[in-house]
Amino acid sequence: PGVRVEEALTLASVFDVQHPEISLVLVSEVDPELALAAMRAGIRAVLEPAADPDTIRVLLERASQSSASRRRNLLPPALPNGPGGRILTVTSPKGGVGKTTVATNLAVGLGQVAPMSTVLVDLDAQCGDVATALRLDPAHTQVDAVTGAAAQDPMVLKAFLSVHPAAIYALCAPASPAEGDRISGESIAHMLKQLAGEFQYVVVDTAPGLGEQTLAALETATDAVFLCGMDVPSVRGLRKELEVLGQLDLVPGNRHIVVNTADRHSGLSVQDIEATLGVPVDVVVPRSRAVAYSTNKGEPLLQDSSRDPAAKALRQLVERFDPARADQRRALHRRAVLR
Repeated sequence: PGVRVEEALTLASVFDVQHPEISLVLVSEVDPELALAAMRAGIRAVLEPAADPDTIRVLLERASQSSASRRRNLLPPALPNGPGGRILTVTSPKGGVGKTTVATNLAVGLGQVAPMSTVLVDLDAQCGDVATALRLDPAHTQVDAVTGAAAQDPMVLKAFLSVHPAAIYALCAPASPAEGDRISGESIAHMLKQLAGEFQYVVVDTAPGLGEQTLAALETATDAVFLCGMDVPSVRGLRKELEVLGQLDLVPGNRHIVVNTADRHSGLSVQDIEATLGVPVDVVVPRSRAVAYSTNKGEPLLQDSSRDPAAKALRQLVERFDPARADQRRALHRRAVLR
């Protein structure tokens, strides 16, 4: 505690040059200028003195993984999907269909595939619930991420993310809806590209409809998860959304259709929905009390080893983005063709 910050940063710079295989963590109160100076000095993370044990554990695990990678190659670890990670935008024309539930579970599931390389972004500036769904009390929000030094340096941007015990990061919505209104679609697109350069998976929870920020997220997305419920207004709304995005040429190359809170007694079938949308449904998540309970508890269903049917369906959605699972499916397909 008696070491001056300037001396600590100088020492870190020496380590970064002479011993790059060692990861350094600075324990200090966080502010944007210090975070920028620390990252440029080669410090892996800045840890607040009052951090809880889960945060300390996650940051130390991440620093250890970085150290191991540097020892192997003395180079930054490369992302498996080329120059950038995948941006998965979860969207729906209407509210109340469970976008946040699906997005948080998708992020937690991908956190098991790529620990500490998955980030969840809450783009619902008016009524974003990612912080509540993950039981987080963020020190920084989306406003900090698109302004100042964070917009210029990805390392500063990463310092503004909240760490979750499920080995993922989260960027939560602004505390005030008025703050979110000042964030442009252009700044959102820039931020998502920054995150894709640092993380393997960027999961985006959007606001209902096709606002400026949602369109920006779809324009930068590698994948879109389109969500609807098992009711006529929701299905028709999704059909209109797909038609509009098709006209604007904003449908990403990888499209995933999810029917949430499915109920066979609703009067609609999956076949009815497919006929209305004109595209196949990829994942059907059944209605479940366990989902509502997990939401109220602030722990996504996939955070534990739940065997609920809804958890099984959500894992199927996660598997669509798991490279190992994709390779297995291709191998099974080849064997079937050979037979």
